[in-house]
Amino acid sequence: QVALVESGGGLVQVGGSLRLSCTASGFTLPYAAIGWFRQAPGKNREGLACISSHDSSTYYEDSVKGRFTISRDNTNAPNTVYLQMNLLRPDDTAVYYCAVERLALCVLPLMPADFGSWGQGTQVTVSS
Repeated sequence: QVALVESGGGLVQVGGSLRLSCTASGFTLPYAAIGWFRQAPGKNREGLACISSHDSSTYYEDSVKGRFTISRDNTNAPNTVYLQMNLLRPDDTAVYYCAVERLALCVLPLMPADFGSWGQGTQVTVSS
């Protein structure tokens, strides 16, 4: 059974950093394109970043470009994808999710309907 688990969320002050992890079971993560999304209360799920399967190319939405970095380490942690978040702002407060792109492709804009096997999410709260 395919499953993703997010971790690493928490409470951080404005300007701080967090690193989220997305760990997979039931399939081989290096062969999947993985996306990160977030959803704030009362808002739609928003795509943030995606990392491709074949060459680990990265793709970012404008809202996080230059502040967030998606990465994978296929040698030391082959079943984990990371999201490093820097210069956090109060409007980054949300539940953060990772998911598997259905066609193993990263295409902007990132659309939730193109992804599956969602994790349960991890809460990120940025205090001012």
